[in-house]
Amino acid sequence: MLQLPPLSLYIHIPWCVRKCPYCDFNSHQGGDKLPEDAYVDALMADLDQDLELAQGRRLTSIFIGGGTPSLFSPRAIAAILDHAERRIGFAGDIEITLEANPGTFEQDRFRGFRQAGVNRLSIGIQSFANRHLQALGRIHDRAAAVTAARSARAAGFENFNLDLMHGLPGQTVAEALADLEMAAAMAPSHLSWYQLTIEPNTVFHKQPPPLPAEDVLADIQDAGGEFLAASGYTQYEVSAYARDNLRARHNLNYWEFGDYLGIGAGAHGKISSPEANQIVRSAKTRAPADYLARRHDYLASRAAVAADELPLEFFMNALRLVNGVPLAHFEARTGQDFGAVAEGWNSLVNRGLLEPATTRLTTTQKGFWHLNTVLDLLAA
Repeated sequence: MLQLPPLSLYIHIPWCVRKCPYCDFNSHQGGDKLPEDAYVDALMADLDQDLELAQGRRLTSIFIGGGTPSLFSPRAIAAILDHAERRIGFAGDIEITLEANPGTFEQDRFRGFRQAGVNRLSIGIQSFANRHLQALGRIHDRAAAVTAARSARAAGFENFNLDLMHGLPGQTVAEALADLEMAAAMAPSHLSWYQLTIEPNTVFHKQPPPLPAEDVLADIQDAGGEFLAASGYTQYEVSAYARDNLRARHNLNYWEFGDYLGIGAGAHGKISSPEANQIVRSAKTRAPADYLARRHDYLASRAAVAADELPLEFFMNALRLVNGVPLAHFEARTGQDFGAVAEGWNSLVNRGLLEPATTRLTTTQKGFWHLNTVLDLLAA
C-alpha cells in the first residue's frame, strides 16, 4: 500500500550572470536589476497554491537552486524561508541548502544567508584550472573559487558542498586529480563530482568541444575515486561523496523516492496520494516572465504516473545509491507488490548485476558501474 514518504521543498531561482555553454537547466541571463521582490511574492503565492499537497507533513529539507540563487539578497531568501516555515512547518533538524557561484557574493552575503536560515551551501566550482573554467564559460577564476570555499567556512558553514566536473575539454588525468586535491584541501563536508555530458539545446551540443577519449575518462574515474576514498570521502551515490556521514539529505529524499514540492519558474514536484494509490508529478510555468505574469496560477502540468512506469522510475532513483534502499521502500513508495517485478530482478541477479532482494534493493559493484545497462534491462 502506498504510504506518505518524507516531504522536501525545491525553490527555483532562474537567473544567472551568464548562461554556461554546457547548461541545460532552466536558467536565464539576468539584467542589471532582477525582479527580486516580485519573484519572492510569486514564490509565496506558488507555495500557498500547493499547501494541501503537504498533507500534514513538515519539511525535512529545502534546496534553493537555479540559476544562481546567490544573486538574490539574504533578505529575499529569509522572506521565502520564513513564509515556508509559517505555512508548512520545518522538521527540527531541517537541512536548507542554497546554491552559490564564485563571483556572485561577498563574505558578508554568505553570513547573511546563514542568518536567513540557510545551513548548507552548494558552491559551483566546476574546476580550479583557469583554462577549463574559461572553456566552460564560467565567470570566475581559480582565485575566486578558492575564496568562495574559504568564505563559506568563515561565514559559519561547517556543512558545504563543492560541485566539480571532470571529463572537461582536453582534460588529463593529472588535471582532474589536481582539481580534486585542491577541493579536498578546502575540507568541504561534501563533494559532487560528475562527468561533463553534452546535453541537447546547449551551445556545446551545437558546437561540441574536444572531450577526453573513453580510456582517459575511465582512468580519471578510477584515479579520482581512489583519491577521494583515501581522503576520507565516502561515495554513497553515483556522483556524491561525503565526509563524516554528512550526505545531502535533500538529494537522498529524491533518490529514495520521497516527495517534494517544487515552486518557481519551471520547478517540478512529486507527490504521493495514498487515498488514490497514485503518484502525481507536476511542473510550474517555465519562462520567468510568464511565471511572474500568471498571478496565482503557476501550474503548467499535473498528471499521475502510469502504474506500469512506477517501478522503473523507482529504480532509476534508488539504484543510484551505493547501498540501495530497503526492500520495504518499494511497496511503501510505489504502492505495488515487489512480486510483480521479482522475475526481472532475479534475472539480473543471475547475471551478477543485482544483489538478491532480501532486505535491500541494490546493485552489485559491477551493476553499479554499468547502471544504464541495468536500467535498460529492467525496462525491457
